[in-house]
Amino acid sequence: MNPFVIEIQNLVYQWPGRHGFRLSIPQFLVRRGERIFLQGASGSGKSTLLGLLGGVLLPRPCHLRVLDTDLTALSSSARDRFRVDHIGFLFQQFNLVPYLSVRENVLLPCRFSRRRHDSALENTGSLGQSVDRLLDQLGLDTTLARQPVTSLSVGQQQRVAAARALIGHPELIIADEPTSALDAARQGEFLDLLLERCEDEHVTLIFVSHDERLGSHFSRAVDLAELCEDQP
Repeated sequence: MNPFVIEIQNLVYQWPGRHGFRLSIPQFLVRRGERIFLQGASGSGKSTLLGLLGGVLLPRPCHLRVLDTDLTALSSSARDRFRVDHIGFLFQQFNLVPYLSVRENVLLPCRFSRRRHDSALENTGSLGQSVDRLLDQLGLDTTLARQPVTSLSVGQQQRVAAARALIGHPELIIADEPTSALDAARQGEFLDLLLERCEDEHVTLIFVSHDERLGSHFSRAVDLAELCEDQP
């Protein structure tokens, strides 16, 4: 088995029509099961890199493999399928669907991915039980599952978003500034829960933030500026 979840060599990306910004990474390797803290200043290209890892953006010809799959060789629809089957996302604004319940929000990946649907059923026998198990592991009262997601606090919504990213056992979690709306105490509590879940599920985590204080929670901290070549 390939020990690397992410393999990047000679990656270059420049937004069309935007002069002056170029993301250039000679090499970046992430092993299976690693929990990576990726830090960088605003505008440094953190979200751009996450878009490339998720197959949302395509770089110039380069070596870009995620879970032993060459993303540059896939069609747009194939990249969409790969993303929903294998990658869970945690966003800064959570991106929960306001007119759905907590349970319906968590189960969204299972509606679009047969792989994650079937994987969620393996140990529990029902999707509802899978959701309740995740909510409980993330410190949420399972009686909230039928509540409108808009009735929850910010901290509770964040944990719902984490459950949605984890449902169906994706091999890679990509988190883009998901703790920025929380105070320091709640940040630490949430990170401990997320890291525990990733370790138990053998999930690789790429966690992006500009807040260097959070780096101590992770097995490896990476500064995007050190990954990149000198920018023009």
